[in-house]
Amino acid sequence: MFAQLTAPHPPEFGPPAPARSELAAMLSLELADLLDDPNGPQGVSCGLPYLFIPLKSRDAVRRARLRLDVWDKVVARYWSPHPYIFAFDPEIPGHDLRARMFGPAVGVAEDPATGSAATALGGYLGVRDPRAGGTRRYVVEQGFEMGRPSLLEIEVDKNAGAIAEIRVGGSSVLVSEGTIEIP
Repeated sequence: MFAQLTAPHPPEFGPPAPARSELAAMLSLELADLLDDPNGPQGVSCGLPYLFIPLKSRDAVRRARLRLDVWDKVVARYWSPHPYIFAFDPEIPGHDLRARMFGPAVGVAEDPATGSAATALGGYLGVRDPRAGGTRRYVVEQGFEMGRPSLLEIEVDKNAGAIAEIRVGGSSVLVSEGTIEIP
């Protein structure tokens, strides 16, 4: 079964991110593992804010280990305390990114598929795409490092250079069902 949801509102962008060196330390990585991009790390929200940290390779995504002591000092009180790391280095041909999401602020060590983060990632990627119109599609691999591989499909519609709509979807598996009786 395929399910797709539309973002409730356009992306909102947070204040400047913490220093790249602090983010590398928080992820137990070298500074050289972070993508050297002037637009680099940034907080984005389409309802729930995430701190997007682009890395150079899938290997860096795999090796990342969140250091809670550094996270507490650097990101816990930032506009978005949810680090989302990614690289334009997918494992499977035809996909676009490999990603991981850490959520210690909400008691989640790591999430195998984060639809709200994928929605905000659409905003992060959409504003960086120089094309003024049309639909951009991205397939994100998440949860692979946890042994729970998930694929998230993002669609970003742009009109006159602005993001008009973001949709996120993917295959879903029914794990339970029920009914509610209202007296």
